[in-house]
Amino acid sequence: MKAFKFIVFLLLILIIGSCTYIAVQPNNYEVVRSRTIDAAPALIYDYVNDFRTWESWSSWIEKKPDTKITYPEQTKGVGGSYSWEDDDGVGNMKTIAATPYESIEQSMQFDNYEPSKVTWSFAPTTDGKTNVTWNMKGDKVPFGFKLYAVFSGGFDKMIGPDFERGLEKLDSLIVESTKKYEITINGITEYGGGFYLYKTTNAKDSNISQKMAEQYGSLMSYVTQNNIAIAGMPLTVYNEMNTENGTVIMSNGLPVNQKIEVSEDSDISCGYLPKTSVLKTTLTGNYTNLADAWDVALKYIADNNLVQSEEKPFEIYTNDPGEFPNPAHWITEIYIPLKINE
Repeated sequence: MKAFKFIVFLLLILIIGSCTYIAVQPNNYEVVRSRTIDAAPALIYDYVNDFRTWESWSSWIEKKPDTKITYPEQTKGVGGSYSWEDDDGVGNMKTIAATPYESIEQSMQFDNYEPSKVTWSFAPTTDGKTNVTWNMKGDKVPFGFKLYAVFSGGFDKMIGPDFERGLEKLDSLIVESTKKYEITINGITEYGGGFYLYKTTNAKDSNISQKMAEQYGSLMSYVTQNNIAIAGMPLTVYNEMNTENGTVIMSNGLPVNQKIEVSEDSDISCGYLPKTSVLKTTLTGNYTNLADAWDVALKYIADNNLVQSEEKPFEIYTNDPGEFPNPAHWITEIYIPLKINE
């Protein structure tokens, strides 16, 4: 009996000591994880800002696919929220502040416990990627959470791996979404023609994007300085295309309503695209897929015994990438002038 009492006494001391140890643990915690994602800040921000996307990349839902998710009418932006229920209980999350494409602040609450603060930041890199930082912290940690954290090795080890897996899944989901593209042969149609201001240069596959950016930058400066109204979306006329060595001579232009007189010493000229019959092809997707779109268009011409005319083929970029952060939504129209038998 004395031995039994002694064992009970030791157990009580152990329990009291453990509870005391847990109780004196800090009432606050902070977990931070970062990942560099090959996408624009605006695209990643849009995914994180809408709670309806979380189900597709949440590591917690991946581990507990039977989690019941409830979405209110508003799921994105300030005031957007969602809630869940699983075998651990219920929880909810709400966006309380947001700076578009830069940061998001959210409040996450389990049951009736004090909520934790969640913040996201999206910092662009010099090479067009984004450093994404996911932070969660709380300063009124209940005893039960402390207990679970102690046996898990601390909050960082308990939550950190889920952050890492969530960021990994988010990265994969976003990058995969940017690779989607579609090529559509719209058929033979009439292009109405019009004037355009342009600059001509040569380029190759490795620097064509850089050259285009420089060209359009100069053109925009010119029309702004001279108060010239633009009459449409940017275009590129291909004066020469060498598919064997991947080089082109191109004229990058901006449509205008009338002929513009340009000084002789300027490297900008005013040209005219005539009204003509064309084969129209549309690429919906990143400009890096334009080579495939041209191949499809030229194959269509060959398979249908169509004949190109002497007029130069051209592209029109019908939406602004600045307004569409996902390259999968960029739209380019390809026009190949044709000889049409009367």
